[in-house]
Amino acid sequence: MFESRIDLPMMLPTRIVEKVWGRESLPAPFRAPEGARVGEIWFEPPPAMSQLLVKYLFTSDKLSVQCHPDAAQAREAGLGETGKDECWVVIAAEPGASLGIGFDRHLDPKAMREAARDGSIEHLMQWYEVQAGDVFYIPANTVHAIGSGCSIIEVQQNTDITYRLYDYGRPRELHLEAGMAVADGSPYDTSLHQRLPDSGSATLVDGPFFRLDWVDGVPDDGLLYTYAEPLLVLPLAGEVLVSGSEVVKPGECALAPDLASVTFAPQGKALVTAPC
Repeated sequence: MFESRIDLPMMLPTRIVEKVWGRESLPAPFRAPEGARVGEIWFEPPPAMSQLLVKYLFTSDKLSVQCHPDAAQAREAGLGETGKDECWVVIAAEPGASLGIGFDRHLDPKAMREAARDGSIEHLMQWYEVQAGDVFYIPANTVHAIGSGCSIIEVQQNTDITYRLYDYGRPRELHLEAGMAVADGSPYDTSLHQRLPDSGSATLVDGPFFRLDWVDGVPDDGLLYTYAEPLLVLPLAGEVLVSGSEVVKPGECALAPDLASVTFAPQGKALVTAPC
């Protein structure tokens, strides 16, 4: 149980992260500093949510083809106790925008290594054309890449262990051998893909490392029970009021003591998340 709530609610501070694949112009309510190519906006996790990192991603070009280790592989490599599972919620997408996740057929390690070296790996991946409302859970070891023209909210385990397998000739470090040790050459499990419902709430991720729900309207008793301890709230439409005092708007993220303390606007929609 969470013992002290004297610091709740809390608006999370943001960190702007420039990326070569980022954008100079961001959708409202965000604004990029002049001359900056912003790829990510992080919400700094408070101690009560140290296991999770939530961020927005904005792409004007493809991200590297990459993968992440699980917890056992991270420990074995001396990189900490946490692996990296993540979930992408697409909030906007230009026509033809796509996500590369897994492969169109099974690749053995030798074939995957050769494809990463000669650049053909991106053409062997399965690319999913996306639109707003698409949700993809990405387990550790999954080879993946984000294409251009995407605006995404990413909820992930709070670690930045990333192995780049291929980066389109950009002058950035690759981690081919370390990546090959953890990369899964399988097709993506499409049961991990879903869409936000046209109306009503939905569970998007139910463990093992975090829970993520879409709240549309007044949460039911089951959801209130599930989120009876601290959680993060990210409005996407309409404002929410936390503990009767903190107004949280789209583009912001706040720590709330529990879901019962969150009041939604009549047309309010939000993502809520907490570690398992």
